[in-house]
Amino acid sequence: MKTKNWDERRKIIVPGNKEETITFCVEHFISCANDAIKDHGSFFVALSGGSTPKAMFELLAEKYADKVDWSKVHLFWSDERSVKPENPDSNYNMAMSSGFAKLPLIGDHIHRMVAEDNIEVNAKAYEETIHNTLEDQPFDLIMLGMGEDGHTASLFPGTEGLKESTRKVIPNFIPEKDTWRMTMTFPLINQAHNIAIYVLGEGKKERILSVLSEKDESHLLPSAKVGTSKNPAVWIADSGASSLIFNNL
Repeated sequence: MKTKNWDERRKIIVPGNKEETITFCVEHFISCANDAIKDHGSFFVALSGGSTPKAMFELLAEKYADKVDWSKVHLFWSDERSVKPENPDSNYNMAMSSGFAKLPLIGDHIHRMVAEDNIEVNAKAYEETIHNTLEDQPFDLIMLGMGEDGHTASLFPGTEGLKESTRKVIPNFIPEKDTWRMTMTFPLINQAHNIAIYVLGEGKKERILSVLSEKDESHLLPSAKVGTSKNPAVWIADSGASSLIFNNL
């Protein structure tokens, strides 16, 4: 395993190949959960979509289900598409069908983003749910990915959501996809006790290097804005995605 403190806001962990990295991601999830439950009796996590979380959820349910007290877990989502929950493109649908539906979660602890209609009203309602459930404490873990364009959650380059400085959850219009999405914002994401950004595959090696290396604040891609000196983000990458970062180490 390779680790590197990239700067005061970001740490890089490379557990190995794809399979080794997914296993590490699951173990990290479990560690965050058990630490939170021991500390304050609950684990508040925001899930993300994507192929890596899908593989994590499958492994978690199949081989690690007994490692967490699921009655103490509250599931939220870091973003959601404007589709109904039964739609295969739904991040909620993916998480539940990939493993969480098999786990002994409490129904009232599953907090789905309702993004398929009245998205502004429902974004505000989701903020209220977060407030009422967490009582103003930070999330224990917010899971994120990085798209090939550098977006994270549903905070895409050039969108209005990047400017949000006060709200926790917003509707964000994505012009290139001609659609609205619901997303957590940087003010909420960057308060989390643990922020994990998963990047797997050689196809993202150039983008992850450019995101981590950019110094000009005016040119930062969305995923480069994740993490603070108080709450650093952990970038978990496999050997393929990190090859340009660690090729001289």
